[in-house]
Amino acid sequence: MNFIDNAFSANEKSLAVRAQRMEVLARNIANADTPQFKAQDIDFKQVMKFAAEGPVVTTNSKHLVEGPDQTTDGLKYRVPFNVSFDGNTVELPVEQAKYGQYAAEYQTTLAILESRISGIRKALRGD
Repeated sequence: MNFIDNAFSANEKSLAVRAQRMEVLARNIANADTPQFKAQDIDFKQVMKFAAEGPVVTTNSKHLVEGPDQTTDGLKYRVPFNVSFDGNTVELPVEQAKYGQYAAEYQTTLAILESRISGIRKALRGD
């Protein structure tokens, strides 16, 4: 079972983060007309880096202070290109374009995972 966990753990985490990222963007799109709503996104590289390296271990809790860029969820506010009068930072065309991009990345990750599973099936069958 350890072989399977090692082979698919990165893809499992990647799919989970990509799905969460699409949920955040869907929430942004749904709140495009909500006054004072602040658009958010997930820093995929930061979350995957944290997942690969794990938490930092120190000998004393005062040795390392976590800053705002060192969160484990990678959730950050997006800086808008144009300022809105009602304080909303959601730019609908940007959010829709990002959603399409992230959906394509999600599908690519699924295709890679499917390819790996197919290869393991062939090896087990002796094809």
